[in-house]
Amino acid sequence: MKQVVQNYKSGELALLDVPEPACKPGGVLVRTAFSLISTGTELMKVSEASMSLLGKAKARPDQVAKVVQSVATNGLAATYRKVTSKLDSYTPLGYSLAGVVAEVGAGIDDVAVGDLVACAGNEHALHAELNWVPKNLYARVPSGVDPRHAAFGTVGSIAMQGVRRGEPQLGDVALVIGLGLIGQLVVQLLVASGVRVVGVDPDPARCELAEGSGALVCAHPDSGVVDTAVGELTGGHGVDQVYLAAGGSSNGPVELAAKLARDRGTVVDIGKCSLNLPWNAYYEKELDVRFSRSYGPGRYDPSYELEGRDYPIGYVRWTERRNLECFLDLAGRGQVDVEPLISHVADFADAAPTYQALNDGELKAVAVLFRYPDATATPEPTTLTIPVSSNGSAPRRRLGRVRIGFVGAGNYASSMLLPHLAEREDVRLSHVVTTSALSAANARRKFGFAGASTDLDDVLGDDDIDAVFVVTRHSSHAELTARALRAGKTVFVEKPLALSEAELTTVLDAIRESGNDRLQVGFNRRFAPLLREARGRFGTRVGAATVRYLVNAGTLDAGSWYNRAAAEGTRFAGEGGHFVDTVSWLLGADPVSVYACATPGNADLQVVLRYPDGSTATITYATSGASSFPKETLDLVADRKVLRLDDFLRASVHARKRWASPRLPRGRDKGQRAELTAFLAAVATGGPMPVPVDSLVSTTLATLAVETSLGTGAPVRLELPAREPVVTR
Repeated sequence: MKQVVQNYKSGELALLDVPEPACKPGGVLVRTAFSLISTGTELMKVSEASMSLLGKAKARPDQVAKVVQSVATNGLAATYRKVTSKLDSYTPLGYSLAGVVAEVGAGIDDVAVGDLVACAGNEHALHAELNWVPKNLYARVPSGVDPRHAAFGTVGSIAMQGVRRGEPQLGDVALVIGLGLIGQLVVQLLVASGVRVVGVDPDPARCELAEGSGALVCAHPDSGVVDTAVGELTGGHGVDQVYLAAGGSSNGPVELAAKLARDRGTVVDIGKCSLNLPWNAYYEKELDVRFSRSYGPGRYDPSYELEGRDYPIGYVRWTERRNLECFLDLAGRGQVDVEPLISHVADFADAAPTYQALNDGELKAVAVLFRYPDATATPEPTTLTIPVSSNGSAPRRRLGRVRIGFVGAGNYASSMLLPHLAEREDVRLSHVVTTSALSAANARRKFGFAGASTDLDDVLGDDDIDAVFVVTRHSSHAELTARALRAGKTVFVEKPLALSEAELTTVLDAIRESGNDRLQVGFNRRFAPLLREARGRFGTRVGAATVRYLVNAGTLDAGSWYNRAAAEGTRFAGEGGHFVDTVSWLLGADPVSVYACATPGNADLQVVLRYPDGSTATITYATSGASSFPKETLDLVADRKVLRLDDFLRASVHARKRWASPRLPRGRDKGQRAELTAFLAAVATGGPMPVPVDSLVSTTLATLAVETSLGTGAPVRLELPAREPVVTR
């Protein structure tokens, strides 16, 4: 299928061939009829992409701060790979469309194939021929509403949420600053609410358009006409609400808002304009400044948007979806009329030149629609079938290049795994599968995969693929690993292997039933060259050892999916296996017991591991430390010797003869390249896997036992029976 994309590094706009998205449970597959260009938000993104690297940095200082932090935590080389990979990727455009339901996913009963729906979301309502849309981000279009008008549903919801934040009442006077697409819709919604509206915009055509929609007076901000009109309409008191629907870096809108608002009036920011509030003016009037967050309650909440969990109407009257339904209802009853706002309708095939014309100023428009061909056609449903190894044997050995399939191609895969694999002549990147069609297309373009799709069977059902990499969200690791093992593949799964004992049992059942134990978990630190050299310098250990491992994990961004503990497990469950595995490798044994305690809220963890020979290890996993301090420091003490590792940059061994790595580090290498080399050698030769399955299971059990110990306040003894591992206290 075709999709509009942009390369943020080069600014290139293209209509790209990408795989069709699969119809997942909890949503519907929609064939687009019309999609709407947001001439504000989208053109801002298009304009940023055409800037120099310095210009991009100035436009997004928040992202620059993240890069600086990543350099401190992960090193320059890893950060460079991650940033360049992200910049040199195609990103999607669009977030408001109307289309026909082509396929209905499991759990959906409110729409049927052939229904016309309006869809929202910058990940789900893209300028693409097909989109998968979760339940709370679509709404059925009422009978009689033109599909072109239904395509305005999302931007209409943005305007509606802004109006709701202002809490207008019958007879109020409101000022709308900025009469672009959102501002025009705000005007119409206020008029429909019985509010008298005054508008401000430097473009006479937009002022005329707003007056045609019911605004009483609209004019240039410097003309004096607006000041006079506000004085006459309010008896000199000032407007009840000001709606900021303007963009740009000028501070004029907020200054005008303070000038024309009444005492204790309300100022609502809907657009993205400068908000350097003049303190005296806002203080003297005690103005109430409010922000309107996108389409309404539910926005940016994964449980609402992705998992379909609605908010009770008694507590949250207007959500994203209810706003969308309300706007469509108003359009159906003629209370809002978007037809006058449509400046241009372009064929979808002309998407790239249309964007370029808008960005260059050649096309002046309030709203532009893309018209798609064959909008009523419905694709054949796809059925996912996972083949099961019938002979119970391990994967057969291959000659020549190792053929690899990837499930998932996110940031870690694209920056830490695929660059190493793509440069190897003994590897063929056969196929990549992702939930996002554009992610699959990006991976194919950047790393040279022979095929790309959103269908898991394209990897698991391909007999020519030797090894499968599972690099997805944590909650899917165990299930996908079990399926791949049953399909007879050698499997590399990123940590963690499992988030619960039940998930671990699923993997072990697959191993037992298929006879395929060709499994590697991405515990890369044991392969780090500097740590391996330090261990060699330390020499053979005789007595029991004491290990102290400080992990200065730091805080997470509020929007990080690591925060979704209910769905993706705790942060330690996701990352802690790295540190348990590293200690176990250093000591040459697996732990026999785990004890954990924590500060309030489990912010900082202390995990004590005991080993068969009496050795102990304390892993401190802290989120409250300074970001300027190294992430990982480790000390091993035994036999009157000390091994010291400083964040994979420097290492030393203190013994009779002291050894230290060079003062100038070679760069932070946490072992990914060496780990992949060992894995590929095992696949190519049929030799033993780099880490025994029992060790992978023990590390997983120890990681899971941390949560158990925190809950009980007691140590957890680890047992690994021959047939089925269990954790007992």
